[in-house]
Amino acid sequence: MRILLTTLLVATAIHAQTTGKVHTPDVDLAYLTYGKPTAAIPVIAVNGGPGLSHIYMVQNDLWQRVGKHRLVVLYDQRGTGASKPLAADASQSMDTQVADLEAVRAALHLDKVALVGDSYGGFLSIAYAAAHPEHVAKLVLSDSPSAAMKDMVHVLPQVFPDIQEESAAALKKLPPAEAAQRGIRDHFRMIFYSPELRDKYLAGAPDLGSEPAVSAAVSKSARQQDYTPKLAGFTTFPTLVLTGRYDMNVAPLTAWHLAHQIPGAKFVVFEKSGHLPAYEEPERYLEVLEAFLNQP
Repeated sequence: MRILLTTLLVATAIHAQTTGKVHTPDVDLAYLTYGKPTAAIPVIAVNGGPGLSHIYMVQNDLWQRVGKHRLVVLYDQRGTGASKPLAADASQSMDTQVADLEAVRAALHLDKVALVGDSYGGFLSIAYAAAHPEHVAKLVLSDSPSAAMKDMVHVLPQVFPDIQEESAAALKKLPPAEAAQRGIRDHFRMIFYSPELRDKYLAGAPDLGSEPAVSAAVSKSARQQDYTPKLAGFTTFPTLVLTGRYDMNVAPLTAWHLAHQIPGAKFVVFEKSGHLPAYEEPERYLEVLEAFLNQP
């Protein structure tokens, strides 16, 4: 695969920010970086969804703060955000998702990285670590699904039957584009611990970049994969498993099992968070993440 790299440097109030594209045969993968290369391990933060851009992860300054001491990379997965258009015959398999992440790493000349996979991004990070352990320095799974989707504990319907019913009724009356926006926003209404932080988040993120067709295609492929047998081999890099105590989207039992399936994994619970502890408890999240990244 021939990969070309284009970059654009943008000044920010905090420090240098770079945006660019990694050109692949299927798609130009858009990326964003904070900070600059240092002796510290670089981070690739892998967003969830599937079918969302990285935008939901940058609703506070967490990653800019992580980027004060190291290079931080976020990117839009194929078919989302600025990683469009996608070639008409392009696959949405997990293999292509892994290949895209590898393309971003290789184009930025990062030998070893710390992967921080959020939600579905944790599943993708597990898949990448199984395929390319030589490029993983550390692995962080933040409110991640299981290594097999069938084993994930998801209790939103049991906890939010009222919102689920209300949303289903509303979506039937909307055209597809509006339904996509309403559907993802209704989903986000159910993934916070704090109603106040939920409302602040949604007010600051009018467009979460939902792509239902991408979500459906990637989800179909993900459900066919089981990386559980690979977890016992995650011994060449340390792993940190994080969860919000009140995460109803991916219940803490899922993280508990993951931490016990990966040799030596550390397990940390955020007691006042739902599915997004990086937003609901950013100070503690930063403290826990930096301590892990800086650990020899």
